[in-house]
Amino acid sequence: MAIGSGLGGSLGMAVETTYGTYAAPTRWHPLDAFPFKKVPNYNQAGGLAAGKMLKRKSRRVLTHHAAEGQFTSEFYHKGMGRLINLLMGGTVAPVQQATSTAYLQTHTLQDPAGKFCTWQAGIPDTGGTVRPHTFLGCKVKSMEFSCETGGHLMVATEWDCRELSEAQALVAPSYTTGLKPFHFAQGVIKLGAVGSEASVSGVKKWSLKVERGLDTERFYFGNAGKKSEPLLNDWTKITGSVEVDYENKADFADRFHGSTGTSMVVDFTGDLIEATYNERATFKTPAIFFTGDTPTVDGPGIVGATFNFEVDDDETNTPLTIEIMSTDTTL
Repeated sequence: MAIGSGLGGSLGMAVETTYGTYAAPTRWHPLDAFPFKKVPNYNQAGGLAAGKMLKRKSRRVLTHHAAEGQFTSEFYHKGMGRLINLLMGGTVAPVQQATSTAYLQTHTLQDPAGKFCTWQAGIPDTGGTVRPHTFLGCKVKSMEFSCETGGHLMVATEWDCRELSEAQALVAPSYTTGLKPFHFAQGVIKLGAVGSEASVSGVKKWSLKVERGLDTERFYFGNAGKKSEPLLNDWTKITGSVEVDYENKADFADRFHGSTGTSMVVDFTGDLIEATYNERATFKTPAIFFTGDTPTVDGPGIVGATFNFEVDDDETNTPLTIEIMSTDTTL
């Protein structure tokens, strides 16, 4: 029997071959919370009938299915490739570095069509029985990466799901041992021309959010009230922010005032894997524009500002690349 509280919960994932068709979980993410839930659409017919003051239960029907979920996780030194691939799209194969045990994953922003998964939440009741809630046809709506002074590198996710099913048995969780999160002390932020970015100082907090513009309302006749795979129907929106102390006017303030684009590279370097290869998570955005702010004096403390930014396409480089160096030989 499991612990009869959230301490006995689990969330496992597997990539689906066919949208909405169950895939037994093969990877589990250690999380503090994972609120996945059913979002059904009911409709109830009326119809006046003498003496009846309430609508009748026989006329209440479930017209279509849906579900949604979210969770926030540390960004670990391994086992993150599948998650990132569901966001970024494309086919990614880790590339061995020389003859070492280090493998590089390069995720570039592509169409996420065909990228979906099953999430299975193990929900314990107070008696210690874990009830499987299996969410099928899960598509990434957004991911936000962030890190602040004294914190871990975090990733917050939002999901659109085709349906919640209780027909599948619970798959017992099996966690990767020795997972290490990337963290603030391992991070550096660089600005400048593409390929010549240089480290900047004064940054206390960074975030980067990727929102895929998906049509999540593809409900059609003949589909038993279940949606077809959400597809892109709007621009992908990539935004972020940096919270800084006012150390170098040229780094942020001048670029904001002059609406001057720059490349940003955010790099987290972990432990040595082998030879010259370290664990690494790198976020590359070749064309960002700061949309604010202006540093102001608001009291006796150090002057600071939060500079929001937007990511554009520079028509030469991919707008966003996420690189992962790890010992993972597959996603």
